[in-house]
Amino acid sequence: MDFDGAAVLVTGANRGLGRAFTQELVKRGAKVYGGARNPASVVDEGVIPVQLDVTDDASVEAAAKELGDVSIVINNAGVTGTGEGVDSIKAEFEVNFYGLVRTTDAFAPILKANGGGALVNVLSILSWLGYPAARGYAASKAAGWSFTKSTRDALREQGTSVVGVHVGYMDTDMAAHIEGPKVAPEDVVSQVLQAIQNGDDEVLADDGTRAVKASLAS
Repeated sequence: MDFDGAAVLVTGANRGLGRAFTQELVKRGAKVYGGARNPASVVDEGVIPVQLDVTDDASVEAAAKELGDVSIVINNAGVTGTGEGVDSIKAEFEVNFYGLVRTTDAFAPILKANGGGALVNVLSILSWLGYPAARGYAASKAAGWSFTKSTRDALREQGTSVVGVHVGYMDTDMAAHIEGPKVAPEDVVSQVLQAIQNGDDEVLADDGTRAVKASLAS
């Protein structure tokens, strides 16, 4: 798949990994839509700001009506809460899981109409690990992994590639309070774009994630 001239939607595009995706895709010649709750926060040259709140059905539907030329969707929007209490966990699921559902259901017909394309879901090493300090986040990412697998099977016939991206700590604001090794978001972006070109189903973006995935069978 050639990114030059392709129309790409990136959710959560105003910072962190999402911003790294938009910057690299612009460099590669793509037409890049940067989705964010506040489109004024999408400031990079060459990125087209789009109002998109993945927790709001009407917002997602409006974006889908506006962006009929999209052939790649990168579901990057994500939040992490306190891990305490039902309300915090519900808020994480609204973005990290139901956000995937809303965006997938709204844009899958558009991807089909534009030749199949690709859908990328940014997940986590915590898709496979329990973590008491982020139990809601981990659970939402585990649900996202299951949804990604089902979506891959559902959209295969229409020619849409579905890529699940698993990564540990990245050098972004979300992990700024964490000490220890972190992968650069630009490195993750490079791996994901290569996976799209290769037609791969999955990206394991760092050594820790690869080790955890390899250990699942045991």
